[in-house]
Amino acid sequence: VPQDPMDFEWSYWIEWGRERILWLLAGHLLVSQMSRLLVEKYKPWCLMVYGMAACWLLLGIKGFAVILLHAAISFAVAQFQLSLLTWLCSLILLSTLRIPAVEETKRKWYDTENEYYLLLFTVSVRCLFCTSFSLEYCWHAPAQKSSHSFPWMLAYVFYYPTFHNGPLVNFDEFSKQMRRQEAFSVKTNLSILIVGIIRIFFWWCLAELMIHLMYIHALYSSALPLESASYWALG
Repeated sequence: VPQDPMDFEWSYWIEWGRERILWLLAGHLLVSQMSRLLVEKYKPWCLMVYGMAACWLLLGIKGFAVILLHAAISFAVAQFQLSLLTWLCSLILLSTLRIPAVEETKRKWYDTENEYYLLLFTVSVRCLFCTSFSLEYCWHAPAQKSSHSFPWMLAYVFYYPTFHNGPLVNFDEFSKQMRRQEAFSVKTNLSILIVGIIRIFFWWCLAELMIHLMYIHALYSSALPLESASYWALG
């Protein structure tokens, strides 16, 4: 059965995944386990450096600079400790993605549209993470602000497994997990990895099956079949 040709997003991420993202995620896993074994105390910073290097590799120096600039601006605005100001800053940063002159400039940085779209997706998701960090900075008491430093913000923003399209993890939860020290167990870690791979494989197969059998995107992009179908069929 042929695949639904209208499903741009699935095809887009599968292509990026096969080319680079899957290998970069495997690299993150390796760095995470090695840092846990050898330098547990510095694990967040090892992962931060890896995430920055992966960002630089995929998006180039200019794409990396845009994300770093957004993080710096968000952190600076958070120092005022006003939630409304943080939201306003986030909305302004997001709105810059839709300014025609800025769009054209960013497109010129890359050889293909797919590379530009990757920057667009990544910056949009990073804006959510910057907003989460800044809001929690505003809400916490002065005594708790020691863990809300700019290096911790960078470790959070450049955490690679959630880098391109989430999911969103709030900063407090991220910080708690990063600070938690656990006894290293090869058996436990291997079982978690195997279960995770099986889950991903199952959902990937289900998504592929839906794309090849249900043609959801092709249907909603054409009004005629929808208008001619009964309510029961639509349901």
